[in-house]
Amino acid sequence: MGIGEVTEQLDWNGKKVTVAGLGVSGIPAARVLYDLGALVTVVNDGDDERSRAQASELEEWAAARSASGEGGRRAGITVRLGDGATLPTGTELIVTTPGWRPDKPLFAAAAEAGVEIWGDVELAWRLRGPGAAPWLAVTGTNGKTTTVRMLASILEAAGLRTAAVGNIGVSLLDAVLGGDAYDVLAVELSSYQLHWAPSVRAHSAAVLNLAPDHLDWHGSMEAYAADKGRVYEGNRIACVYNVADAVTEDLVREADVEEGCRAIGFTLGTPGPSQLGVVEGILVDRAFVENRQKNAQELAEVTDVQPPAPHNIANALAAAALARAFGVEAKAVRDGLKAFRPDPHRIELVEEVEGVTYVDDSKATNTHAAEASLAAYDPIVWIAGGLAKGATFDELVQKSAKRLRGAVLIGADRALIREALARHAPEVPVVDLDRTDTGAMSDAVREAARLARPGDTVLLAPACASMDMFTNYNKRGEAFADAVRALAATGDA
Repeated sequence: MGIGEVTEQLDWNGKKVTVAGLGVSGIPAARVLYDLGALVTVVNDGDDERSRAQASELEEWAAARSASGEGGRRAGITVRLGDGATLPTGTELIVTTPGWRPDKPLFAAAAEAGVEIWGDVELAWRLRGPGAAPWLAVTGTNGKTTTVRMLASILEAAGLRTAAVGNIGVSLLDAVLGGDAYDVLAVELSSYQLHWAPSVRAHSAAVLNLAPDHLDWHGSMEAYAADKGRVYEGNRIACVYNVADAVTEDLVREADVEEGCRAIGFTLGTPGPSQLGVVEGILVDRAFVENRQKNAQELAEVTDVQPPAPHNIANALAAAALARAFGVEAKAVRDGLKAFRPDPHRIELVEEVEGVTYVDDSKATNTHAAEASLAAYDPIVWIAGGLAKGATFDELVQKSAKRLRGAVLIGADRALIREALARHAPEVPVVDLDRTDTGAMSDAVREAARLARPGDTVLLAPACASMDMFTNYNKRGEAFADAVRALAATGDA
């Protein structure tokens, strides 16, 4: 689908659009809107070196488009740095990047002026042309990226033209407006994106789980859940929920869906009718089969999913449910799951050293993700800590205490975990590393190796964000892996 087809549906020519924020979402949105004929102003809170470089590049791009005639007019893109609070005069629409919180002064000014606010996902949805690929959407607190990539692998195994897009690193705008013709898109959507996407209507969607996260952005757990639940609005075929997480089923009940749309559960136990689950090591479907009261369809073996940790099996079942809702045959589910390999730093086996297994789950940046990771191994020497983001750790420690051989704590908020361990697992040896530099990871691995015995797992599942010590969770995971490999090579991390 090309830009020409889009302009036939929506008249953007001369429309005054303000884009809130630069970065990976704002810049593509500004470029798309400019090429559609809109008068684009970008506002950005920051006025640092990086922002100035991005602004300069965007302005130069627009000037080159105008000079070549591709822009269709002489006006370029206006970028306003250091003032993201004031609504530009004449603004008719705001397109915001996902990270901008709903309580920003810009949005209050927009509400007072009666100006609509869209996210980049909403913009992509509105720009879809006739015959556009339907969306199979995935959200949840944890497991979104893995599930979407599993789903894309299954769809590809079925011979469908697809891509994993959305909050996964591939822009939905690129997917919608690019030259590739897709049969279906596997779409990861964050709570931020869903908040600003009121019109999105998926073919089928899944909410994998819900746990407190990003509450500073949403304001409350209720608001966070409500934004996640938006993914079910207008679903046509299936709303996929987690049987073990009652809130996800509640969100299905509350959703306004199309006539005939079904609620489909997934469970790690034996599935009931209209559910997918596990029976004697086999993933089975009792939802998309004839006479589901009595029959079940074998989809894959648990061992076809790598790694076969419980929460990863749940991800696979959710992906399979969405694929089956789209009409994919059982064989493609098996083939797609067997072909799939998770991204780095997601329960990734690093090395086995002297009978101890070292696993990198640096992506476990909240307590819910860490709980799932800890449930996959026993006994464990746990490496944890970082930025807590307002989280508490008592429930996590209570549920995991019996699995812990020991704990090594790093990062700015490690005391919160240490105190929870003292309250609920006082018998567990704890090493508290009073360092927040990147080199602390080598000490952490060395201390964990000292605590571990053959047959144990040393698990990096921090339950915290990484930015106190590392650029991101990837860098944290890489530091862990490097320290483990040094330990394997020399016997000393």
